[in-house]
Amino acid sequence: MKFMWRLRTAGVFLLMTLILVAIGYLIGWIFGYGLLGITVMTGVSVLISLYSYFFSKESALRANRVRLITESEEPRLYHIVQKVAKEAGLPMPEVGISPEPMPNAFATGRNPEHAAVVATQGILSLLNDDELEAVFGHEMSHVKNRDILVMSVASTVASVLTFAARMLFYSAAFGNSRDRENNGLVAVVALLTAVFVPIAALLMQLAVSRNREFLADETGARITGKPRELASALRRLEAGCQSTGNRYAEATYADMWISNPIRKRSLFASLFSTHPSTEKRCERLEKLAVELREGRVSAYRPDEDSSKSRLFFQ
Repeated sequence: MKFMWRLRTAGVFLLMTLILVAIGYLIGWIFGYGLLGITVMTGVSVLISLYSYFFSKESALRANRVRLITESEEPRLYHIVQKVAKEAGLPMPEVGISPEPMPNAFATGRNPEHAAVVATQGILSLLNDDELEAVFGHEMSHVKNRDILVMSVASTVASVLTFAARMLFYSAAFGNSRDRENNGLVAVVALLTAVFVPIAALLMQLAVSRNREFLADETGARITGKPRELASALRRLEAGCQSTGNRYAEATYADMWISNPIRKRSLFASLFSTHPSTEKRCERLEKLAVELREGRVSAYRPDEDSSKSRLFFQ
């Protein structure tokens, strides 16, 4: 199992680093210092990776105003998380509460030994115990599969790629290229990069996020044995997050939550959501419930490799 998540993580890091380095080379090429651009962007990619590895958890908790709690302060939430962690065969994570009124939850931390799971005030008053257990089964699946680290890096690098592409465009438009004979080619390359690199970065981030959400739904439902309860929770969470009272605006952390926290105001926004549709997720969970009952999907084992799907209906 460790080999699989390490391979997946290394693949994401490598792909995004290569794109950053390529943009660095293009910026350097415009001014005649291609190797300098490569060096700068390689350094940037290393810093991003180190920051995501060591500080993504603290950043997420701080940005969402999370207060870490003890068993005596919130016994209901603490005991549910404790039960799910034991079922998953994972260390007990830190448990926190965000004052956000929307009903939602997320997990953060680079590995199971440095993890935290968070509930909002809204989710605690909305879901029953079985639904909450199913939700935290999903979150503990993210912890087990080290999804948080992968998604944090994907989100951060996507933002840097967008900024770098814009910098390349402005460098070509307003800078002084040392190769004036190729100014036309420089302008075309810069324009294409400014248009397509942010789109590619976003699509890559969405692919990582959506795939990990599907797998976390599946593994979490197998951990708790409650796929239908998770489907019920997802429907209720989506309704709560899309209500007019939701004002959540931290787009950087949108992919961390179990349900998309950003209100969908257009079809375009829905297409570029960090989460797969709730309808599709619930459909898969309903089918998983049937396959679990019929024995076509095995019961969860703490020592299993949960980094790949076990479903037959995909």
